[in-house]
Amino acid sequence: MYSPTPLESWVSHFYEKLGISQPESLNEQRIARTLNIFLFYKEVPSMSYELGRFRSITIDKRLPLKVQREHFYHELCHILRHAGRQIMMPEAFRELQEWDARNFTRYAALPLHMLKDLNLREPYIIDRLSDRFKVTPELCEERMRKIQNNILSKRRMA
Repeated sequence: MYSPTPLESWVSHFYEKLGISQPESLNEQRIARTLNIFLFYKEVPSMSYELGRFRSITIDKRLPLKVQREHFYHELCHILRHAGRQIMMPEAFRELQEWDARNFTRYAALPLHMLKDLNLREPYIIDRLSDRFKVTPELCEERMRKIQNNILSKRRMA
């Protein structure tokens, strides 16, 4: 039995409120526009920026498309869940925000409510997920490993 984390449930609920229920609906431009976030693609390292009501995400357009998408989710997390300028904060707090953004990226890229109807045991599931959700196979492997670890830990506790 799978037990979603609070963040995982929050991401699915967030997408459902935006009317995003299928992988084909996961579109960076649409998500940014809905949230009043300016989205730029430039030849600079990916980053998010907030000043008052102005919010923007800049994605490094030199990266492969699947990596660009992952960077978008990472930067989106910083805007939705974090405050403060990382260069001004203690290293431990910055590391915590980065850990949270990596975790958020897994959930935002492959949201639980879109995985429920898939057979996660099929032989080529990683490739299928990568193609369908337009993210790297490495991220799909991480997500599947987290799901498997969650199920295993629940069995041990039972």
